[in-house]
Formats: sequence, C-alpha cells, structure tokens
Amino acid sequence: MRRRHMLAATAAAAGLAGFSSRAGAQPRMASLYIFVPAGPGGGWDGLGRAIEQAARQAGLVGNFQFENVGGAGGTVGLPRFVAQRRGRPDSLMVAGSVMVGATLTNRTPVGLKDVVPVARMTAEVGVVVVPASSEIQTIQGFLDALKANPGGMSVAGGSAGGTDHITLGLMLKALGRSARDGSYVAFAGGGPANAAILGAQVKAGISGYSEFAEQIKAGRMRALATTGETRSDPAIPTLKESGVDVVISNWRGVFAPPGIRPDAREALVRLMTEIHASAGWKEILQTRGWQDAFLTGDAFAQFLERDRAQTEVVLKEIGLA
Repeated sequence: MRRRHMLAATAAAAGLAGFSSRAGAQPRMASLYIFVPAGPGGGWDGLGRAIEQAARQAGLVGNFQFENVGGAGGTVGLPRFVAQRRGRPDSLMVAGSVMVGATLTNRTPVGLKDVVPVARMTAEVGVVVVPASSEIQTIQGFLDALKANPGGMSVAGGSAGGTDHITLGLMLKALGRSARDGSYVAFAGGGPANAAILGAQVKAGISGYSEFAEQIKAGRMRALATTGETRSDPAIPTLKESGVDVVISNWRGVFAPPGIRPDAREALVRLMTEIHASAGWKEILQTRGWQDAFLTGDAFAQFLERDRAQTEVVLKEIGLA
C-alpha cells in the first residue's frame, strides 16, 4: 500500500499517434477556464500554469482564465467548481492525490466522484527539507529527532490527509511511533509553506520536489531525502535507502465539471492529449522534474477508484481516518 501512488511512465505513450503541429491553425478552443482549488504557488497551480504555457505554445487555446480557491486539500473549492461550472464544456479543475486523502480525512459530501475525469498528467516524488539554518544536517538526524520527540518536530506540508501528511504518518509508523503523535502543520498552498519553512516557523517540510526546488537550488533549504523508489537526484538519498521503507508519489490531473455531454468530455480529452504530445509539454516535464503519468478517460476513472480504496486503507492504517 505504501507504493500505491507509484505510476508507470510507460503509460505516457498511449494515444499519441496522429498528432502534428497546429502552427497557424485555429485554436482547438477559443477559451479555457482553469479552476485551482488551492492557493497560488503550489503544485496544482503549477500544473495549471504549465498547461496554459504548453497550450499557448502549441496554438491550442486562445485565452485562459484562472481562479484559485484554496483550503482543506481542495475540499473548499471543489463544491464551488461543481455548483458554478456545471455543464460548462470550457472548464477544467486541477486536482490530484492530495484531494483523495483530504475528502476521506474530512469526510466531505462532495468528492472526485462528483466531477468528470479527463486526464492524469504528472506524478512527482516528495522531498523532506529543513531550512538552511537548521542544526539537522542529514535524514538520519531528522529521523532521530522525529522518533525521540514527534510533537516537537513540526513539519509543514499540504492539506491535512494529503500525500505530504500521509508521508509523515508512514515515516512515524516505520519509526515505531503513532501517526497521531506527529506535529503536522497544513498549508493551503506551496507559497505559505515555503514561507513557514524559510522563516523557521516549523522544523521541516514535506512536499513535491518542484515546490521546494528553487529554495533547494538557492541554498535556502536543505533537502534531506526523497520519497521515490530510486534517487531522482544523485545527491539526495531516498527514505528507503535511509532505512525507512516508505515509497510514495503524488499524481496530478484535470477534471471537467459534472453535467457535460460525452462529446464535450471527448473534446477535452483530445485537447489534453495534444497538449501532452507537444514539444512544449515535454520540455516542461524535463525542466520541472515531473514524471509523465498520462492517462485519460475511462482508464483514468478506473485508476481513481483503485486509488481511493487504497488511500482509505492507508489512512486508517496510520490513524488519519
């Protein structure tokens, strides 16, 4: 179960045949509204902006409109998207594995079952960081401090019940402590979490690597370990090789509002398939270090059912649901 989010990159090749450059052609869509149920600066916002960048470069969409409504792992914004964009074929919401955990943890009446799966786009390993000023120099130092005093090791991350929170819970369990003993500080977006870590308001942080990448490269944060099966950066060890058998990654994708016609859903699937096939998108994946986890339509819907069931098992196992 700890590996439930690891996604096969081979899925990326599906459905790409037959797409060519649309340079000089009419945009596939005149405008596209993208709803991000999180604050600016985080992973979901980053995916939405990356979709805009690739679509504009490929001439696929004329205009974009963004709306950010953060809070509680997306469960504050999700009902708004469902109610206000119902039946609108020009609308997409960005979400991912964090929302799966958040809806279970918060027992929300509205969930991903109430929107229409369009495409899973990316997956990303997490990273454990501390501010550069921290006395903790290695992942072993962090693990020792966490085991000795979980409540004293405040850790910033995304919303409660999401992938970051689950990662901390699994680490605590592997160390022989209860997930409930941890001091997890949830933030609605990557920006506030970064600020809290840099300001030493918390001892450490856990999130997708891209959310901390700039701070790590600038030397303002120290990366202690990543959550992948193998190293994604040669200089950063994995939790697994450090003696903590935790392997987990965070998928992200896009969803349409309820009530759209089947042909409208297919049009959105075609749009995302062309974006995924574009040279601009491939460059974005490389630059940001995202795994290509492309999956569309019914196959994506089936993946969601499995992911929800597996996430519920893990959350109950570590005492978070």
